[in-house]
Amino acid sequence: MADDIGTTSLSERIGQALIGLGLLAVLALVISVATSTPVDRRYPDREPVYFWHMWTGEWKDEVDKIVDAFNKSQETYEVVALSIPAAGGAMSKFLLGVAGGDPPDVMAQWDSVIPNWAEAGLLQPLDGLMSPQKWEELRREMYPAARRIGMYKDRLYGVTIGLNIWACYYRPDHLREVGLDPDAFPQTLEELSEWGRKLNRFDDRGNLIRMGFLPGNWIHMALAAGGRFYDWEKDVLYLNTPDNVRSLRWLYEERARLGFDNVVRFRAGLNEGGYAQAWGFMSGAYSICVDGQWRVEQIRKYRPDLEYRTAPIPPRAEGGRKLASWSNGNFMIIPRGAKNVPGAWEFVKFWSGIEHPERAAEFYTMGGWLPITPAVAEAPFYQKYLRDNPQFRTFLEVLASENVEPTPPVPYQVMLLDSINRADDRTMRGAVTPEEALARLQAEVEQEIARRRELGYAD
Repeated sequence: MADDIGTTSLSERIGQALIGLGLLAVLALVISVATSTPVDRRYPDREPVYFWHMWTGEWKDEVDKIVDAFNKSQETYEVVALSIPAAGGAMSKFLLGVAGGDPPDVMAQWDSVIPNWAEAGLLQPLDGLMSPQKWEELRREMYPAARRIGMYKDRLYGVTIGLNIWACYYRPDHLREVGLDPDAFPQTLEELSEWGRKLNRFDDRGNLIRMGFLPGNWIHMALAAGGRFYDWEKDVLYLNTPDNVRSLRWLYEERARLGFDNVVRFRAGLNEGGYAQAWGFMSGAYSICVDGQWRVEQIRKYRPDLEYRTAPIPPRAEGGRKLASWSNGNFMIIPRGAKNVPGAWEFVKFWSGIEHPERAAEFYTMGGWLPITPAVAEAPFYQKYLRDNPQFRTFLEVLASENVEPTPPVPYQVMLLDSINRADDRTMRGAVTPEEALARLQAEVEQEIARRRELGYAD
């Protein structure tokens, strides 16, 4: 257990974390190599707070502004930031730091690591840094998704500093072309599918040249389509169930209507490649699509002239959930062995808005991020952002819903998410049926659970 680690060696706990991340082969390296924390001090007379994060490019610039604001807000601590790109081994470096006795004081993460690292005893429970009264107050105030992402076995291990959720983007100009009313967006997925078929465009050879409706991935759509992965009250995981088969089959049939290969060729030709400016919705390749709230900020930057609207993903008529979405996001963790926990916690409170939400509101708008509590959203700075970017309001509406859920909080969370995405990918390519995909998903997870039991770890 995360709070009873005295009889478990550090190498064993690191090994447990690596098992959950699928990285057991590098255990010998992790327990034999220490890292050194970089030193780049502007306020050498203050207590240093070493902060690691994974943002690069323009995102790193925004993070540096927040760090600078914290350092100017008080005279006790200096946050010293280090950018470690995810592709550059951020998770491995974290484990190396813990193993070598030189972890950061605080780290910003967005990977699915909390259950695994908490189970291994590598994270500081953050609710223990507050009074019981403050923790209960914060727990009540947090948006459901913010609370769920940070929790493991009823303890808080991560404080969100920017949630992601998914909703529909649509082009009124495309709708008007085919006689659809932009002010009467579909209220069910079935109706949305009909709109998509009317909006599809093909060339003379039958090749898709405009996709009327691009759903999100299965994990984004499952709840709205009538599936579910986890019961948060009973702590039960759901995978190969009739509801999940139906939800994945809905996506499968949507893709089959257009032709699996046809969609693959169409999307490959867009060459979106992760560049914001190449997003197909902005170019008109999609009439309606499901995507995250950060796209509002990208449209503001790169296509401010674009007429568009947003709406919650409508539920399936039978069994679907309203205001439903998957959620992930950015969160702050404090590792066991951190040398300056008080300073780290002050920085977490500063950025997240646990204290002074009206001040933190500005930080959330820098990246088009969703806040931890309604108090941040109601702050004057955030309200101005909403007035300037009214389509962002849809995501706040969805954020308040109990039907916004992150990946189930199991110690093998990374493996589970990868397996869910593989099942989705196989199905959307037409390689397997939904029934075959979910049977394989169930088998993969059961095999992982059995492997963990053999090694003496919890399910």
